[in-house]
Amino acid sequence: MKLTAIVASTMLVASTMLLALAATAAECRDGTCPIPAGDGEATFTALSPVPESAVMPVKPAPRLKSLDGKTIALVGGSFMANVTHPELKRLILAEYPTAKVYVLSEIGSAGPYPRPGVVRRAKDEFQRKLKEFKVDAVVSGNGGCGLCTPKETGSCIAAEVLGIPSVMIAAPGFVRQAKSAAASAGLMELRIAEYPGAFASHTREELVANTRKVLWPQVKNALTDECKMESVKCKMADVVQQVNHTVSGTFAEIQQIFLDSGWTDGLPIVPPTEKAVAEFLRFTDLPPEHSLGAIPPVQRGVTVRHVAVNGVMAGCPPEFMPLLLAYVEAMKDGNFRRPLASTHAWTPYCWLNGPVARQLGFDCGQGEINEPKNAVLGRFINLAMLNLGGYRVKENRMGTFGYLMPWCLVEDESAALKVGWKPWQVQRGYSIDDSTLTAASSINWGNNLVPATSDGRRIKDMIAWDAVEKSQMAVASGMPCTYRAFFITEGVARDLAKDYSSKDELCRALEDTARIPLRSRAFANYWGNPGSAFDPERYPIAWHERRIRRNEKSEMTDTPPWLAWTGAEEMETVPAMSYGKSAFIVTGDPSRNKVLTVPGGGFATIKIALPKAWDALMSERGYKPIGEFRCRRP
Repeated sequence: MKLTAIVASTMLVASTMLLALAATAAECRDGTCPIPAGDGEATFTALSPVPESAVMPVKPAPRLKSLDGKTIALVGGSFMANVTHPELKRLILAEYPTAKVYVLSEIGSAGPYPRPGVVRRAKDEFQRKLKEFKVDAVVSGNGGCGLCTPKETGSCIAAEVLGIPSVMIAAPGFVRQAKSAAASAGLMELRIAEYPGAFASHTREELVANTRKVLWPQVKNALTDECKMESVKCKMADVVQQVNHTVSGTFAEIQQIFLDSGWTDGLPIVPPTEKAVAEFLRFTDLPPEHSLGAIPPVQRGVTVRHVAVNGVMAGCPPEFMPLLLAYVEAMKDGNFRRPLASTHAWTPYCWLNGPVARQLGFDCGQGEINEPKNAVLGRFINLAMLNLGGYRVKENRMGTFGYLMPWCLVEDESAALKVGWKPWQVQRGYSIDDSTLTAASSINWGNNLVPATSDGRRIKDMIAWDAVEKSQMAVASGMPCTYRAFFITEGVARDLAKDYSSKDELCRALEDTARIPLRSRAFANYWGNPGSAFDPERYPIAWHERRIRRNEKSEMTDTPPWLAWTGAEEMETVPAMSYGKSAFIVTGDPSRNKVLTVPGGGFATIKIALPKAWDALMSERGYKPIGEFRCRRP
C-alpha cells in the first residue's frame, strides 16, 4: 500500500473517531457521563477492554539435582536444530555418561499447546511417550520465528503439566514469545536458554561453538537449578498483567492509561464508558456476560461486554455490534488465526456479504478500505487482536517489519450476479439474503494485476502467473499452495465470465495453469527455506529437487504460458494452487481493470446474527428497514 493511502486511511479513522468523541463529549451536557472534575475538566470512568485469563495455572516442575542417570528428551526440529541438537546430545553424554537421550525421531513433540476444551493428538501422544520412556527432563527448540516458537514451546508445557522439568531454546527476539505461549497455558515460569543471534544466519561452526559455550550452560542450569541463576531467565516480566475493571481520569489521562496499559495500538480511543457500552449491547440479544469462549492465543475469557468495549474504543457506531461479534467468533477458527503471530506479518482483514453491509453503508467501490465505515471496522480488528486475542507486538505477534492496519472490503453482489457468478456467501452455503463476515489474512497487499486484454483465457493465464508469483513468502520459498483471495473488479469479472461461467470453473482452470517449474521451486525453497538452512555438502540442491518432486507431486505438464519463450513444450512442474484454498470476490473500482491476488491464511466465514428488534433499533438511528437492501437479481 502506498504511503499516501496509509496516511489517508489513518486520517479517516481519526476523523471518524473524532465524531465519536464529539458524541461522547455531548454526553457531558446531559449530566450522565463524564463526571466534571474539580477544576472543571470532565473525567471519565472507562471499562477495561481486556478479559481475565480463562486458563488454570500450571505449577512448574521441580528441577533435578543432577542429570546423572536421567532420561532426557531432546525434541523440536526448527531453526537449525539439526545442528544444535546433535551437539547438545553429545555434550550431555560427555558430561553425564549414565544419562540417556531420546531425540525427535524417537519420541516426537507436542506441537502448539491446545486451548481449553481442544483435543490435540500430537500433545497426547507426546505425553504418553514421556511416561512410557520414563523421561526425567525435556529440552525443546529452536524458537526462531513467530509460528515455530509456540510450536516448540508446546513440548515444554506438555512436560511441565506432567511434573517433568523442561527448558526452551529460543533466539533473543523470541524469548518473550516463548514465555507468553507458556503463560497462555497457565505456566508462568518457563525456563529459557537464549541463543545469541539468528540461528539460520550462523555458519555450522558458529552454531556448534554457541551450543557449547552459550546454550549448554544455560540448558544445564535450567534443568538443575531452582531459579537462582540469572541466566535461566525464569522470571515472568510483563507477560501477564492484572486487569483493572474500570479506570477513571480526564480524557487525556484515559488515553495515557490505556496506552501505558498496552490496551491501544497507539491511536486515540473513544473512552468506553458504561453508557456508551450499554448502547452497543442493545444491538444483540446475547446477555452482556455471555461467554464467547477462550480466545487464542492467550486464552482470555471473552464476553459480549468485552466486545462492546473494544467496539466503542475503535470508534464504531453501536449498530456494528453484530459484525463485531461475528469477527470475534472468527478469531477462534484455527485456519484463519494460525499464521497471525508469524514474522512474515500476515495482516488480518475481512470482507462482508449480504444486506447488512448495504444497510450500514459500507463501501464496495473505489478506495473502499479507506472509507470511514470500512476503516473503523478495521480498527476494531486491530483492537480485538490486541485486547481479546492477546496479540502483542514484540511479545507474540512477531512481524519482522510490523503489520499494516487491518481493513474491510465488501463484495459487490449485484455485479457478481450480473455476470452470472454466485456471491461468496452463496458459495459457502448461505442464502443470497444472509449476511456474513469473512475473516482472512494477507501476506501481500496493493500490488495489482492490470490485464491489458478482454480475452478471458489470457486474463486467466495472467492471474495464474500472479498466483505463482504470490505464493507463501517471497520467491515462493514457503508453501506454494497457500490460501489466496482474488479481488476482481466488475469489468474484469465480465470478461472472465465469457469463458468461465462460474467462479468454480475459473478456479479449476487456474489450478491447471498455476504451476511452478520444479527447479525454480527447489531453488527458492533450498536457498530461502523459512527455517533451517541446508548444508550444501551433505544435502546438495539435487537432493532437494528429489525431495520436492516426491513431496509436492511434480508432473510433466504443458509449459506455463508465461514461460513459452523458453521453447520447451513440456516442463516438470509442481502445483501452486489447490482446490478449497481460493476465494474470488467481485469488488473495487468498477471503472478500472484490476485483479488483486492476496495470499495469506485461511478463511473463516461467519453468519451475522441480528437481534430480533433490528429494524426497530435501526429505525431509531435513521436507517431504512433491512428488507429494502436485499439483493436485486438482474
